[in-house]
Amino acid sequence: MSVPFWRLIESQQNPQFKIWNDLADGRGIKKHGLYILSGRKLVPEALALISQQFLQEIRGFHAEIVALLVADPREADGLPIPANVELYRLTRNLMDKLDTSGTNYPLLVGRVPEIEKADLSVGPQGLELIVALGDPNNLGALMRSAAAFGAKKLILMDGAAHPFHPKTLRAAANAVYGLTLARGPSWEELNQAAGPIVALDSKGADLSSYKWPKDVRIVLGEEGMGIPETLNVTRLAIPTTGAVESLNATVAASVALYAHYTSSNSSVD
Repeated sequence: MSVPFWRLIESQQNPQFKIWNDLADGRGIKKHGLYILSGRKLVPEALALISQQFLQEIRGFHAEIVALLVADPREADGLPIPANVELYRLTRNLMDKLDTSGTNYPLLVGRVPEIEKADLSVGPQGLELIVALGDPNNLGALMRSAAAFGAKKLILMDGAAHPFHPKTLRAAANAVYGLTLARGPSWEELNQAAGPIVALDSKGADLSSYKWPKDVRIVLGEEGMGIPETLNVTRLAIPTTGAVESLNATVAASVALYAHYTSSNSSVD
C-alpha cells in the first residue's frame, strides 16, 4: 500500500493558503470558485456520498472535492478519500484560521459548480423554490427542508446568500449536494414566468385550503421584506393563533413545503 503524500503548508503567505483564507464569505467564494466544508458529521457524510458513484448521475449533484486539509494526517484515518483529492497538512495555527466553526477536524475544499440562469419561460418540473434569502443560515435551513420534502430545484434571486457559504453549508447538512441550483431573474422578470407560482403572504388566502398542483414554484422573499406587491402570483397565508406577528421565513417555507408534499403523496394514493 502506498503512503499518502501530504503537502506541508506552514506560512500564511503561502498562495494556496491565501486562497482558502478568502473562502469565509461569498465574495471570496465567487472570486476563486471554491468553498470549504467543515464539520465532524458533514465531512465524513460528504465523502461517503461522493464515494457512492451512482450518486454522480443524479441531476444537480454537486460533489467535486479537490483537497483535504488536516493538522495531523492521523485525523484522516478511516475517511473515504477519493483518489484525485490533493492532501495538505497545515500547522495547527493555520488550520484554526480556516476552521472558523472550531471543529478541530479535517476540512474539505470543493469546487463550486457552474450555476446557470433558470429558464422560467418553461413551467416548473415538480416542486421548485425561488429564494431571495440573504442570511446564509436561513438559506441553509431552507435547503435542508427543500431536500426533506422533495423540492427539485432552488432558484437564487440576486441578493440571496451564496449556497456554498460556510454557514449555509453547515445549516444545510449536505442537502446542497442533492439540489439543482439555478440563478434567478429580477422581480420584474418573474412576472413573465410560466406555470403556477405561489408566494407566502400574511394577507393571502388560507394555505390549508389551497389545492396544490404537482408542478409549482414557491417564491420566498427576504426575511422581513417579503415580496413586491406588483408580483403576479397566488398569495397564501399560514393560519396561526396570531400570538406573533409573523413566522420566520424559513419556518413558513417549510410549512408550505410540507403542505405540498402531503398533498402530492395523498393524490397518488
